Amino acid sequence: MQRNRRKRRKKEENIYEERVVSIARVTKVVKGGRRFRFSALVVVGDKKGNVGFGTGKAQEVPDAIKKAIEEAKKSFVKVPMYGTSIPHEITGRHGGGRVYLKPAVEGTGVIAGGPVRAVLEAAGVADILSKSLGSDSPINIVRATFDAIHRLRTAEQVARTRGKSVKEILG
Repeated sequence: MQRNRRKRRKKEENIYEERVVSIARVTKVVKGGRRFRFSALVVVGDKKGNVGFGTGKAQEVPDAIKKAIEEAKKSFVKVPMYGTSIPHEITGRHGGGRVYLKPAVEGTGVIAGGPVRAVLEAAGVADILSKSLGSDSPINIVRATFDAIHRLRTAEQVARTRGKSVKEILG
């Protein structure tokens, strides 16, 4: 009976793609000297339109990554998709970081920098163009990407808001 439980748990974990975006050594200066810890930023997605990110801090790198993965699984968001890309272009902002996302035709691939690429590939977006502007901080870039994802809207959502049909919206 316990073997089946173990197998099920392993299968469940394998449905998610986990990407470590950055690991940083952080220092706290105390009376006795410096205390070193590690901070990890991780993106988790199912490649079917769901993605989340999390941060974790611990004295060892694997523990920090584990904490970040647990937090990421709690913060999943749905990415609106139009075929293999996104429905429209958008700019996400967070702090000093800005991320511009633009839909691309099928076969283009993911044209994006490190943190943005991790988020979009984990979400399952196959064709997209992007540009990171402003801050180079990975956490700001990831949060700006999530801001853009939150503000994406499908044709159905726009039609419902305007009280029109999808055909009228798309022309």
